[in-house]
Amino acid sequence: MQLELGQKIRELRHRDGRTQEMLADALGVTSQAISRWEANGGYPDMEMIPSIANYFGVSIDELFGYENDRERKVDETVKRIDEMNRKNNGININIDECLSLAREALIEFPGNEKVLCCLASVLYNAGYVKYGEYHLMDEKGYDIYDVETHRGYAEWREAIKVYEKVLPELKPGAVRGKALRELTQLYLNVGEHDRALEAISSTSDIYGSREFLQINACDGEERAKAYSEALIKTIQASAELMVGTVITYNGNMAIEDKIDCLKSAIGLYDHVFTDGNYGYFNNYIARIYTLLSVYLWLNGRRDEAFKALDDALECFRKYERQEGAYYTAPLVHLVKAGCKPNSEYPHTSAYSLAEDWPWWSVPEYDLVKPHIQADPRWAEWVKKTKDS
Repeated sequence: MQLELGQKIRELRHRDGRTQEMLADALGVTSQAISRWEANGGYPDMEMIPSIANYFGVSIDELFGYENDRERKVDETVKRIDEMNRKNNGININIDECLSLAREALIEFPGNEKVLCCLASVLYNAGYVKYGEYHLMDEKGYDIYDVETHRGYAEWREAIKVYEKVLPELKPGAVRGKALRELTQLYLNVGEHDRALEAISSTSDIYGSREFLQINACDGEERAKAYSEALIKTIQASAELMVGTVITYNGNMAIEDKIDCLKSAIGLYDHVFTDGNYGYFNNYIARIYTLLSVYLWLNGRRDEAFKALDDALECFRKYERQEGAYYTAPLVHLVKAGCKPNSEYPHTSAYSLAEDWPWWSVPEYDLVKPHIQADPRWAEWVKKTKDS
């Protein structure tokens, strides 16, 4: 994003016959700072933008050269940064560029709620891709977050402050929902459990969600579609809860039980997508298979572990070559096959499957990795993931 603020300041200064020194005196900065701004060598602090606009007798929109398209520009900017940020899917592809663009956008649109949420979300993701998420085991054998390590992430600390600032101003909707999800996760990451509970205290239960309420707002075919969409979201959420429970129980669940639970999570989809056309959800099912391979290996079922890896790869292949606009099973044939659990759900690819394995951070990873990767079948499987 190339800001033309410096050029606009120069144009307005020349229009009014003002020198750089006169503007500097009015703003309480040095003339060298004005010179840098006009040469696009830096930007004013966002707190100074209203003062600059007031000095020249223009609105902030005019200062940035807008007519009546401020909201369109905001939406385009946020969309561009979000699309770039989604590429940082566990791997640092362009996170620093995303942060720079989000900070520039906040200078251009000071105080804008969408831009603040965009910056906070990039900061949220930056903690994961730059440093990673770490876990420990408590005295009862349950999985807990390594909060002392996480508290050292400057990006997460800043994200919390930004979300806390903007959340009270957000209206109910997708933007607020995402902000609340990420803020509560950040609180958990750094051990602020009471603040997380307080943040969600006013939210409704599952039956008050948009998906369930939409059923009551429609009739005929639209109501049937609403039921199908709610069913798909519920199945996905149930699978995520089962996987999360397996991980959180950690040492309090036997390996055999973890295997059974993960297989059951995969089996949930068969009850709805009875013809095997899972559409987008092949992506998530594949991840479950990669985690399943860890526990199968630990259980001594080495052949089954590699069968799970092959199943994961096949799921990704199905996702990448999926055809048809709609699901085809009777319960969900009114729903588009690209329906996602939520618009922010991360996607990975078959090509990076081996690097992402087993997707979730589990303590068994260190026990399994050197042995499964020493098996000749691992190299063969990795080669298959790279084949187009």
